[in-house]
Amino acid sequence: MKAHTKETQATMTPNKALDFLQEGNVRFQNNLKANRNLLEQVNDTSEGQFPFATILSCIDSRVSSELVFDQGLGDIFSVRIAGNFVNEDILGSMEFACKLAGTKVIVVLGHTACGAIKGACDDAKLGNLTTLISKIKPAVNAVKEPTDQSSRNSGNIDFVNSVAEKNVYLTIDKIRDQSPVLKEMEANEEIKIVGAMYDISNGAVTFY
Repeated sequence: MKAHTKETQATMTPNKALDFLQEGNVRFQNNLKANRNLLEQVNDTSEGQFPFATILSCIDSRVSSELVFDQGLGDIFSVRIAGNFVNEDILGSMEFACKLAGTKVIVVLGHTACGAIKGACDDAKLGNLTTLISKIKPAVNAVKEPTDQSSRNSGNIDFVNSVAEKNVYLTIDKIRDQSPVLKEMEANEEIKIVGAMYDISNGAVTFY
């Protein structure tokens, strides 16, 4: 499989980009990697890159977007931060990726059993991590069940995963609210902004 070119990127639509990612995840789950020569792709992309997707995911070592979507060099922009939330710098990176570099879809990818989410559920405090976790707390507060405070912690994996899902939706809301550039591109159907969840137990990505 060759690296994307300006021509192949130009034929990509938001729906087609999403299909590419879904097909790649199916290959990953079945251990059927696309036939690609990475060193050849190094050469192919040496004078330019034409990715089709931008993926915001967690830093978790088990959730590498290139691997779980079976993509090669030059295929995706990968933004990674614990808890997969956005700030000004990440929004600026996304605006570059979509408006200037031509990607067709933004995926906010959460994952099950997320450590950052667990920290937010437990109101953990540790140096700069305290500030990071505060960005995820709105998702904790937005999940209303269970009401019993003794069950609203990292020991309740169903609660953790519900917060992880809510965090994906809130992050998408922030992208639209805080980036007029991306909101306009989505309204014009130039891009799609979607959420997804990676299951660390089986490698499957569920798109919302």
